[in-house]
Amino acid sequence: MRKIYLEDTPLQDAQKKIVDSVRFSPQVEIIPTREALGRVTAEPIYAKVSMPNFHASAMDGVAVKAEMTYGADEQHPVRLKRGEGYIEVDTGDPIPDGFDAIIMIENIHQIDDETIEILEAVAPWQHIRPIGEDVVVGEVIIPDRFKLRPVDLGALLAGGNVTVPVLRKPRVVIIPTGSELIEPSDTVAEGEIIEFNGAVFAAYLQEWGAEPIYHGIVPDDYAMIRDAVKTAVQDADLVLLNAGSSAGREDFTVHIVEELGEVLTHGVATRPGKPVVVGMVDGKPVIGLPGYPVSAYLNLEWFARMLVHHYYGLLEPQRPRVKATLGRRVVSVMGAEDFIRVTIGCIDGQYIANPLTRAAGVTMSMVRADGLLRIPPGDLGYEQGESVEIELYRPLEQIQNTIVATGSHDLTMDVLHSLLRKTNPERFLVSSHVGSMGGILAIQKGEAHAAGVHLFDEATGTYNLPFVQKYLRGQDVALIQLVYRQQGWIVKPGNPKGISSVHDLVKPGITYINRQRGAGTRLLFDYLLAQEGLDREQIYGYSREAVSHLSVAAAVAGGTADAGLGIYSVAASMGLDFIPVSEERYDLLLSGSFLRSAQGEELLSCIRSEAFAREVEALGGYSCRDAGKIVYAMSAD
Repeated sequence: MRKIYLEDTPLQDAQKKIVDSVRFSPQVEIIPTREALGRVTAEPIYAKVSMPNFHASAMDGVAVKAEMTYGADEQHPVRLKRGEGYIEVDTGDPIPDGFDAIIMIENIHQIDDETIEILEAVAPWQHIRPIGEDVVVGEVIIPDRFKLRPVDLGALLAGGNVTVPVLRKPRVVIIPTGSELIEPSDTVAEGEIIEFNGAVFAAYLQEWGAEPIYHGIVPDDYAMIRDAVKTAVQDADLVLLNAGSSAGREDFTVHIVEELGEVLTHGVATRPGKPVVVGMVDGKPVIGLPGYPVSAYLNLEWFARMLVHHYYGLLEPQRPRVKATLGRRVVSVMGAEDFIRVTIGCIDGQYIANPLTRAAGVTMSMVRADGLLRIPPGDLGYEQGESVEIELYRPLEQIQNTIVATGSHDLTMDVLHSLLRKTNPERFLVSSHVGSMGGILAIQKGEAHAAGVHLFDEATGTYNLPFVQKYLRGQDVALIQLVYRQQGWIVKPGNPKGISSVHDLVKPGITYINRQRGAGTRLLFDYLLAQEGLDREQIYGYSREAVSHLSVAAAVAGGTADAGLGIYSVAASMGLDFIPVSEERYDLLLSGSFLRSAQGEELLSCIRSEAFAREVEALGGYSCRDAGKIVYAMSAD
C-alpha cells in the first residue's frame, strides 16, 4: 500500500480543488444577542423598534418653543417663565408636548426660581434627538454573513433584537494518529511523544470561529484510523487527521481517504508542508496534516482556515505586512514556495529580518517568529541586505518595543527579559543563539541591539575585549560586564565514565557533543585541546554541534553524549553532574546608539539591580560582582 512519492501541486491549485469540491450547508441557530460576539449572522437582521422611539433631549437644559426665542441677543435678552415658556429637562428625557427646541443649561441665565433669561435665539429641533435618529423600525441593522463585533451587539439590542439567528459553527473533528503518542504529561518515557498538535489545532479553530472536537489518539492501525474517519464524517463539517500524511510504511492517510472517498491532492509544492493529503469523504473535506508541527500548522492555515471562512461565506483576513531588510542570505530552490520564519528587530529605525531554523519539527521557531517570509517558487532566494516583505505574526508596535539580542546563549538573558517586563510591561527582549562571533558580526552589521559574548583570547589570556577591538574598531559600541560564570564538563549523574579532564575525552567509548563554530565555548574547548597537545580528530563527536548550553545538557541527559563543555546552571537544571574547568566573563556588547537610548538605559538599570544579582546567583555557578560595569566604550570615528 505504500505510496513512494508525493505530488508537487501548487498550493493555490490545491486550495482551489478543495473549495470547488465542498458544498457546505450551514444550519441556523437562534442564540441570545448578548452571547453572539464573533458569531456569523444567518440572515439580515432588521430593527424591531426605533432608537430612540420618542423625541428625546440631547442635552441637560430646558425645553422651549423656538419661536418664543426669536430676536434674543445681548442687547435684547428674552425672559421666559417656567411652564408656559420653558420646562427643565435632562439628557434622554422626552420632549414635552408643544415644545420643539432645547437650550443647554450653561447658556441660560437664571433670574429667579420661575424665570430664565436667554441671550441668543434657537432654531427648531435644536439639541433634540428625533425618533429613529439611531435606528428606525424596519431598517437593516446587520447584513447576513457578517461576523458580529461588540458594537454590533449594542445596535442589535437597541433595535429590539434580544436574540439573533446565526450560522452554527462548523464542527471540526481532530484525529491525532501515532502509536508513539501519549496524552500530555509531565513524565515521558523513551520512545513516547506528547500529543500537543491537537491542542494547537483546537485553539486555532476556536480563534477562526469553528467548534473543535478532539477525538483522541488513534494508534498506527489502518482499520482503527479508517473507522475513526468513517465515524467522524457522519457529524463533522471537516475532519483533520494528524500525522501519517507522507509516504512512509505507516502513513495510511492517503490510502484511507482513497478507499472511503476521493483524494484531491497528495503533496503541495511548499517548504515546509509538502506532505499533506486533501480529499473528500461522504461529501466532507478531510485534511491529512503532517506530523511535524511547523508543517502541520502552516497546512492548517492554508486549508482549514480557508475552509472555515468559506463555510461562513467570509473573506479570509490578511495579516499586516512590513518591509524589512534581510540580515542574512536566504537560499531557496526553484519549483516550490518557501515559507521562512523570521525574527524582526527595529534597529536605529530600520526593520531587520533574520531567518529562524527552517526545520519542520522545531515548534519553537513558530513561538519565536515575528513573521513569515514567502519566497515564490520561481525564485532562488534573497541576498543579505535585500528589502523583503514580511507577513507579521506580532503587532508592529510590539516589535518596535523589543530589544533584539543575539550571540552566545546564557540563562541570564531570560532573567533580564523577566525583569524588563516587570519594570516596563511594554518592553520585550528576544534572544537568538548564534555564538559569540555571530553576535559580534550582528552588532558590526547593525542587526542587533545587544550580543552576548564570552570569547577567550589565548594571546592575552583575557575575555572579549581583544575581539571587540579587532572586529569593531572605529564603531560606536560598548562592552558591558554581565556575569562571571563557571564552565565545565557536563556529565551524567555520578559521572559513570570518570571524566575529569580533556584527556578523558579521547578514551574509547566516550562520545562528546560540541558547540557550533564561533561559539565562545567551542573556542575554549579548542584552547584546552591545544594546551594538552590533543588533536580534534581524537574526539568522537567533535563535529556534532549544539546551538546552546541547554542543547548540550539535553544531549547528555538523553544519553546521546557522555560529556559536553557548558555552564553549571544548565547542568543543575537537568540534574546532571558538573566538573568545573574555569571561570569566564560573559559580557553584553551593545551598539552605542542603543546604550544611549531609553531602552538601553532600562536594560542597564536592570543589569545593575539587586533583583538581577539575586535571581542570577540563585541559578548557581554565577557571580554578579561587576554586573553593569562598562568595560569598553568607543565612539564612531
